[in-house]
Amino acid sequence: MTEPPIGPELDATPRPLPARIPHRGQSVTLEPLAVRHAAELWSAAQADPAGHGWAYLGYGPFADEAAMRRHVAAFATQHDPMAWAVRPHASGVASGWLTLMEIQPANAAIEIGHIWFSPRLQRTRAATEAMFLLMRHAMDDLGYRRLVWKCNALNAPSRRAAARLGFVAEGVLRAHLVVKGRRRDTAFYSILDSEWPARRDAIAAWLDDANWDHAGRPRRSLSVLTAGLGADA
Repeated sequence: MTEPPIGPELDATPRPLPARIPHRGQSVTLEPLAVRHAAELWSAAQADPAGHGWAYLGYGPFADEAAMRRHVAAFATQHDPMAWAVRPHASGVASGWLTLMEIQPANAAIEIGHIWFSPRLQRTRAATEAMFLLMRHAMDDLGYRRLVWKCNALNAPSRRAAARLGFVAEGVLRAHLVVKGRRRDTAFYSILDSEWPARRDAIAAWLDDANWDHAGRPRRSLSVLTAGLGADA
């Protein structure tokens, strides 16, 4: 009788849990989210009066600073998702947050998500480096095998960001969730440990000072550096 096909053997050692520690890069510092960040985050959110940046998140926009403070106070106590405030060095002001979540040490799988960047942080070198710091922490420091990115399938900017960072599209789960009373189809992306070194080197090359001109513009785009590494569905 033919033996049924099974997956390859691998290192089944559970990976460590992330720690609530800061991460400092060239242009940004990630600080474990705390209620002390709430005032700065509320101020940053005022750059988006229409609240478009909250459209695909399960919370927000917030009616006032007190409401955001309550959310931050609760969010900051969670271990999964584990959240960091994003403080760009250029402004010195906390201007967004992001998390590691869906943490599965036994499966060596982890997700980067709950990304909220205010307009003044979006599409900046600091924003990309903020994501890279957690990606590198998960894959290099903690040794996870699978790094996940998922988003509402209608969220075109998030899908472009996944491709730009070299994530590989895995498909769409239809009617996956209900978010704010609406159906959500979820697009899934991943980077595996065997794929990570090429992505890490491409992002690091984009962030390197040598890639930036005197006007603060990148000489080579990240999309060019990661071309062919990740593909949309």
